[in-house]
Amino acid sequence: MNNDPKPPVPPFDPLTLLAKIKGGATISTYQANQVVFSQDDPANSVFYIDKGEVKLIVLSEQGKEAIIAILGTGDFFGEGCLAGQTRRMTLAAAVVESKIMRLEKAAMISLLHNEPEFSERFMSHVLARNTRVEADLVDQLFNSSEKRLARLLLILARFGKEGASERVIPKIRQEALAEMIGTTRSRVNFFMNKFRKLGFIDYNGHLKIHRSLLDVVLHDDPKLKS
Repeated sequence: MNNDPKPPVPPFDPLTLLAKIKGGATISTYQANQVVFSQDDPANSVFYIDKGEVKLIVLSEQGKEAIIAILGTGDFFGEGCLAGQTRRMTLAAAVVESKIMRLEKAAMISLLHNEPEFSERFMSHVLARNTRVEADLVDQLFNSSEKRLARLLLILARFGKEGASERVIPKIRQEALAEMIGTTRSRVNFFMNKFRKLGFIDYNGHLKIHRSLLDVVLHDDPKLKS
């Protein structure tokens, strides 16, 4: 019996992937707040975040906007075109300087058919996104605004991705956090101050999320009651 350890699986490398595609794919760098695509633009491509963060925003007819998701390194977005979407339903913009791959719809379909590793990575993303949507719905229906904020901060810090004990994320406006959890900025400010006093977060220019916040959410700690 051969007990030799299996060679490590190489990390997903979009640049290697690009070399296999004859047209239909590009990588660009976007500065903070630069728009990747606008709401109602033609939906004809899928994007992959090689490095950085992207926010998805919905704009109402009255000009109001709401952030519905913040995505990070390793995430796809704009995949609605694969399911028959002809126009973008959201605006996408970089949160920080970001390196993003753009895949034309035809190139994306070809990759899904011909590259098992890529197809597996993409399907994992889709399943995780569906799970997140379901969890968000449960969160809005049954959890307090304080617990929703705690969960959102953990998602933004990407806890569970690499198992780190604490994460630093770019400073985000409290108005944006309020939009994402369905409450007011004043309530978010109150909860953020409370989290800092309890030692769950630190913020001074950047926001540091400690693992203690995850433990409190998972075990439904009575400290997290509004």
